[in-house]
Amino acid sequence: MTTLEFAAAMKAAFGADRVRHDWPLAPFTTFRVGGPAEYLIEVRTSDEMVAALAVAYRAGVPVTMLGGGSNVLVSDAGIRGLVIRARGGDIHRTDAHCVRADAAVTINGLVRWTINHRCAGLEAWAGTPGTVGGAVYGNAHFSGRLVGDLILGARLATREGGTIDVRRSDLSFGYDDSRLQKTGEILLWAEFAVTDGDPATLRRTARESLAFRKRTQPLDTPSAGCVFRNPERGRDAVPEGVPWSAGALIDRAGLKGAAVGGARVSATHGNFIVNDGRATAREIRDLIERCRTGVREQFGVQLREEIVYLGNFD
Repeated sequence: MTTLEFAAAMKAAFGADRVRHDWPLAPFTTFRVGGPAEYLIEVRTSDEMVAALAVAYRAGVPVTMLGGGSNVLVSDAGIRGLVIRARGGDIHRTDAHCVRADAAVTINGLVRWTINHRCAGLEAWAGTPGTVGGAVYGNAHFSGRLVGDLILGARLATREGGTIDVRRSDLSFGYDDSRLQKTGEILLWAEFAVTDGDPATLRRTARESLAFRKRTQPLDTPSAGCVFRNPERGRDAVPEGVPWSAGALIDRAGLKGAAVGGARVSATHGNFIVNDGRATAREIRDLIERCRTGVREQFGVQLREEIVYLGNFD
């Protein structure tokens, strides 16, 4: 199937007005940088997600998922093939101790819903950027907690356009890691364990979480969240007396405030790179490498990215 035939098949499935060509992606990312998608479709349901995957698979067209746009860096050249951006989604309680949320639901939207419906367990995640899909893909962490610890089960889409239901134990959660990173499967929905809670108490916890983030993170400037994973005990060797924290290592390497073009290491948190409004994806990537090199040369620690690169950076 040619590119034109693929475009025609997508338009037949979704309507010509929904299939976009050469569409800017920077506004869809929290970094606010990056080039266009060759093709972009915004899907509204799990069935639409599966249908788009099936059309692309039959055409041999590569697919890139884009959720809330946090934790990613899109190349200046953009992304070839089809970019699927999931939007909207549903949340509902399946029983007294389980809430199901579609992948496109924002974490903040899920937190608000659970608080309003007297469900405890997710309130401390208030202020977390991105969507349920991205959080499960990267097994998001905050203050020593992993989102995977809250998951009961999920439905995944295959790249061929099939679906599979899995339990938490099948998702291979690790620090900043999940099965989805290895198989290329895509989350459709996830089920979260909850208990009964008092809304006033839950809101207080959520406000405390938000206040902590505002004190410790540069939330007023475009960024993608933490750039690097923290070192792992048993895998990395950190010198005695140095915190096991990527941000602390960058800070102690003298790199807070370092800049490449419009990209700068945040003075608030060393593991955040911010865009002053002029940055390119290449400048951000170059600054990431500068931080990695500086930490390796000073402390012998090889930092690994938490953010995901989308598109060609060669």
